[in-house]
Amino acid sequence: MARILITNDDGFQAPGIRALAPVIAELGHDVVVVAPLDDQSGVGSARAGVVNRPIRTVVEEQDGVSYRGVAGTPALAVTLATVGAFGPAPDLVLSGINRGHNIGVPIFHSGTVAAALTAAGQGISAVAVSIEGAAPAHWATAATMAGEALAWIATEPVGAVLSLNVPDLPLDRLAGVRHATLTPITRERLIATTAPTGEPMITTRPADPNPPAGTDEALLHAGYVTVTPLTGIRALPDQDAAYALAKRLSAYR
Repeated sequence: MARILITNDDGFQAPGIRALAPVIAELGHDVVVVAPLDDQSGVGSARAGVVNRPIRTVVEEQDGVSYRGVAGTPALAVTLATVGAFGPAPDLVLSGINRGHNIGVPIFHSGTVAAALTAAGQGISAVAVSIEGAAPAHWATAATMAGEALAWIATEPVGAVLSLNVPDLPLDRLAGVRHATLTPITRERLIATTAPTGEPMITTRPADPNPPAGTDEALLHAGYVTVTPLTGIRALPDQDAAYALAKRLSAYR
């Protein structure tokens, strides 16, 4: 079996990570849990200001699993684990279970997804798993699906990443599992308003009741587990355009 790093962006005491780790350990994997000390939702891949300084850590034991909290972001937790701060580097990374879905183009803001992409950037395949709803009841469903996704991604080329969104339903009530595209977002869904203090504020319009077919938003609301393969930072394939731009910029030397 593999050595699995489990992390999240909700904090090392969050119910999602506490539901996920025992399930993966019961599958026979060597589980190491490293996650933020507190809620780091929406921080993306931030990890600035951590070089050459000690990083506070706290360890708690529960049901035979050690949960390590670090004073920092999910991306930092992954980086620490993959460079050997807590023993051998992991073979694979699981990020979650995030409370609330991670759907659509804005997932690049998600600390849960960013943790998976950080692993991929270091040549380790990863799954980011999220469950629908602000107060989910069926963590076990998402944990089971995460275990299935982990088995699949272990057979893929290194650096593969999946974003998995799971309805908050009992396992036997899921509609199925479907590949999903990311729901597009337009500026019309974001509104600039003014707070009572006079400061600018952003709010959102209600979600589209009929999102595009085949997107993660549409399929998740229909009761499907959505699976979206992701890629991190990569070079553009159009070499001719890149060479032309490089030649143009060379005039500024």
